[in-house]
Amino acid sequence: MAKKAELDSKATKSKASAKKKGGIKKYLKDLKSEIKKVVWPSKKQVINNTGVVLTVMVIVGLFLGGVDAGLGAIIKAVLNGFAK
Repeated sequence: MAKKAELDSKATKSKASAKKKGGIKKYLKDLKSEIKKVVWPSKKQVINNTGVVLTVMVIVGLFLGGVDAGLGAIIKAVLNGFAK
């Protein structure tokens, strides 16, 4: 019984070490083949998308700043009302 468990343990360890040895090479090979499949955007598309992102960021920032200022004013008015 102990010998069987020992053999199973050794077999599992050898399989795991065999996986690790070929694992990194296989991963890098698969990575290289997947990178070749990627359709990279053109410089014009990157510039356009960057402009859109920056514009949306500014708009959302201004909106959130306005909401923050408005809620701050409301809270200040409520607290001043209680203080009187």
